Amino acid sequence: MSLRSDFLVLGSGIAGLRAALRLAEHGSVLLVTKRAIGTSNTAQAQGGITAAIGEDDSPALHASDTEHAGAGLCDEAAVAVLVNEAPKDVSELLAWGARFDRDASGRPSLAREAAHTVRRVLHASDATGREIVRTLTERCSSVSSLTSLPDHLATDLLLEDGCCVGVRVLAPDGTAGEIRARATLLATGGAGQVYRETTNPEVATGDGIAMAYRAGGRVADMEFVQFHPTALAVPGAPRILMSEALRGEGARLVNAAGEPFMTRYDPAGDLAPRDIVARGIVREQERTGAAVALSLAHLAPDVVRARFPTLTRACAGVGLDLACDPIPVGPAAHYLMGGVETDLWGRTSIPGLFAAGEVACTGVHGANRLASNSLLEGLVFGARAAEAMRDPDRAAASADFRASDRLTRDEPSRVPHHQDPVLETGEVRDLMWRAAGLFREAGPLAAAVDRLDAAFAAFQQAAGQGEVRTPEAWRHGNLVTAGRLIARAALRRRESRGGHYRTDFPSRDDLHWKFHAAEELAS
Repeated sequence: MSLRSDFLVLGSGIAGLRAALRLAEHGSVLLVTKRAIGTSNTAQAQGGITAAIGEDDSPALHASDTEHAGAGLCDEAAVAVLVNEAPKDVSELLAWGARFDRDASGRPSLAREAAHTVRRVLHASDATGREIVRTLTERCSSVSSLTSLPDHLATDLLLEDGCCVGVRVLAPDGTAGEIRARATLLATGGAGQVYRETTNPEVATGDGIAMAYRAGGRVADMEFVQFHPTALAVPGAPRILMSEALRGEGARLVNAAGEPFMTRYDPAGDLAPRDIVARGIVREQERTGAAVALSLAHLAPDVVRARFPTLTRACAGVGLDLACDPIPVGPAAHYLMGGVETDLWGRTSIPGLFAAGEVACTGVHGANRLASNSLLEGLVFGARAAEAMRDPDRAAASADFRASDRLTRDEPSRVPHHQDPVLETGEVRDLMWRAAGLFREAGPLAAAVDRLDAAFAAFQQAAGQGEVRTPEAWRHGNLVTAGRLIARAALRRRESRGGHYRTDFPSRDDLHWKFHAAEELAS
């Protein structure tokens, strides 16, 4: 198979769909996904999308909240773009027919979530991502210049003279092919599946990050992983995300004795930033020797069920009543603040290659993402990446590309003799959860890096010899690559900040570590 298009978009979450719509105004667009169109983290997003449209809100206040949650590491220019473009871009979604909840006056109903000082989260019940995907896919379906290719896995970037000219793909039957385009966008999402415990769908395997890195592209801030504090913790049940909006509407975290406990760990209590709440839950479990739960029993049951119908059904599926029962919860990997390094227009360090959404790292989230800024990031920066892709002058590499403060070049290595390179997917996920999860320290991290180095070198060798031929093998290699990058970055950063917590360096150290760090694979 050999295909050509003016523009190539990999991924059909909010960033990919928004970019595809704008690109389709300027040429042919091919939207490639490894599953059905719309299968993404976006479709599973519950809480909502942020925009400073309330009477008591402003872009400046939204920026302040974003930067506070980001633990001193947010890129201020990226934050300014995000918050200032949010009202316009969200209004566009509404104009396209997004069915967000409305208040009695007909204006969008605004919710509050952790670390927000005011209500600014627009939502569609507790299935906001699904409604956004519906809105965007319906609009895409009416655009003749936009075609889709589902069930195809992109495996490698095509490079000519150092520029990206497309990708290699695998069809469902294992047939390899090439797709060429004058500009390629990575909108492939995050890498939550690298962890044993995650809220992410099975497609979140770090494919775009791994592809860009293997091609010599820069990745940045990979140590900063957000562990959502409240994933359903029922043995044998999926780790369903129990939305932050629950606590925004008054749900309380309680211990086995039914006592609220979060103020023991932070004055903001249940509405502290996610990293603080996640660690507080684990510490309370260790202190009491028992599980913790979310409780909505003090709220009106009919109101709870009406506001959270999706979660009500999910809890009923495991024998729990969301409105009345304590809901067992615990942390799970949720979001990657790092990714393929980009500037404010989605350009990467590889000319012709762009990235937007969770796969990208603009620095907008710093060390910890503010709740419900993720859908907004995909919307805003997906549109901006499309603008750069259609403009040859803007698409060219230029001096204003956002370079990290520190850059490490990873020299290719052979399989270390002292390590067994065989590391099964389940072992990767378990290793990452234990060594590079919520609490980290040098010894386990170094041991994990040794094992992942061996597995990565073995995968690189096999891929170079054409021995990686199935989607499962590529998926495994991408998980190894993403896990290795996270573990290496976590070992390097000897402080605690946001989503990165080192028990051997438990304090934030602005003097020595207030910088963004990138890594690239030397040729």
